[in-house]
Amino acid sequence: MSVDHEDPAAASNDRFWRRSMLALGIVLFLAVLFAPSPTGLSPEAQRLAAITVLMAVYWITEPIPMAVTGLLPIALYPLFNILPAKTASRAYGDPIVFLFLGGMLLALAIERWNLHRRIALNVLSVVGTSPRRIVFGFMFSTAFLSMWISNTAATLMMLPIGLALMTTLRDAMAIDSPEHADAAIRRLTIPLLLGIAYAASVGGFSTLVGTATNMVFRGFWERQFVSQGYPDVSFAEWMLVFTPASVTMLFLCGLVMTWNLRPLPQAQQLTKDFFKLRLAEMGRAAPAERKVALLFAATATLWILREPLMIDQTQILPDWPGLVIKFFNLFGVDVAYLADSVQDGTIAIAAACLLFLLPGDGPVLNRPRLLNWREAERGIPWGMVLLFGGGFAMADAFTATKLSDWIGQHISGALAGQSIFMMILMLCTFVTIMTEFTSNAATVNMLMPVLAAVAIQLQIDPRLLLVPATVSASCGFMMPVGTPPNAIVIATGKVPVASMLRYGFILNVIGIICVTLFTWFLGAPIMHIPLTTITK
Repeated sequence: MSVDHEDPAAASNDRFWRRSMLALGIVLFLAVLFAPSPTGLSPEAQRLAAITVLMAVYWITEPIPMAVTGLLPIALYPLFNILPAKTASRAYGDPIVFLFLGGMLLALAIERWNLHRRIALNVLSVVGTSPRRIVFGFMFSTAFLSMWISNTAATLMMLPIGLALMTTLRDAMAIDSPEHADAAIRRLTIPLLLGIAYAASVGGFSTLVGTATNMVFRGFWERQFVSQGYPDVSFAEWMLVFTPASVTMLFLCGLVMTWNLRPLPQAQQLTKDFFKLRLAEMGRAAPAERKVALLFAATATLWILREPLMIDQTQILPDWPGLVIKFFNLFGVDVAYLADSVQDGTIAIAAACLLFLLPGDGPVLNRPRLLNWREAERGIPWGMVLLFGGGFAMADAFTATKLSDWIGQHISGALAGQSIFMMILMLCTFVTIMTEFTSNAATVNMLMPVLAAVAIQLQIDPRLLLVPATVSASCGFMMPVGTPPNAIVIATGKVPVASMLRYGFILNVIGIICVTLFTWFLGAPIMHIPLTTITK
């Protein structure tokens, strides 16, 4: 006989909440759709704004699964003449989606062969079990990786280690206090996973190569302004300004994430020696475990060296596509296309395919592969693909309908007449809000020419607007679609959207203030930017 332990009152409240939020989304959608059209806003852009409001409400309140909300662009964009069905559908095959899939397959192989547990025990034997030290340690490690590789890749590298560490801690605490172990680990898991996602974004903006938005800015600046006599923005100058900003934000983010974390139950018994003993009990790594570790290390190396590692104009490490091109040139074979055609997703999928080919451990005649498709089907959060696709389709629609241009024009109108400091503060606020719903790189691509024209009209150095706008585009911490790292940690199912909204709002405010202050007090003197009007 089964007993239903569900609280009828709670179930009724949940149904009422979901129905209310479904209705609220539809009401707001209709309100925006049939509102008088603002000046300069096309009918297509207004229809897109209505659908965006609907999706935002559903993503925030979750009356339907987030993945289902992510499918709405395929259904609604063609019906409302925003994007053709083929164009809307194409966004769901974005290279970032395949980077995510490849990274998740690697993570599944790491988990299958227990490599994640070995890594977690090594980490715990060094940092101990202090929740604050664990969160800060993962945040600074993720941020350092993200300085040199994509934010998404850094998140995918650190996430399985963080999840394994939580499992290892829970198992260790359950020995003496099983009733408290699960609750304590749940309290720690949310700040840890959000900390990894946020650190990837914050670490990424600290170097010119750390994130696509910074590279978009640099390319635009060199094409449009260096030729006019403005100074170039060097790698060293950028790091001198925004590495301190990144470290400051990481520290403040860490404080926000850990301010109410209590010590773990039985923490006094979980010494570093305890975890060293558990590590010794695991014995030597099995051949399959070593193969997965080698493949993971090779993937990370290829991610890091996909482009030359440069500091200012000096090459520190060469890119591997360049080395391959030179090697084949020795034999008269031209593979120069590799430099432009290979992306992080290419590397991730190639590594994932090897998982299905390389043998694992077991009998010689019936040896399993490092990963099989049945495990992949069960382990991959396929809804995440739809969430990514919905966000990318939304970004494409903003560009196609020129809704992003209309928003940019209103930003420039709001900036006119303000002091330069207030311009920077308001701009950081606008961009932070905007990037919660649009692609970071798309936001910067759209805003660069608009803000450049505004700066010239106001007779101020364009860097006073372009630089903080670029950095603020990496500071979307509230929405799952704000950045790929946000979406990845939500896909684990261990972080409620409400928690991301709560922490993310505070961190958005911190980001706005930090970017404004560091641009004004550090960026201007280091980059030699005048804080007054100019006659350039």
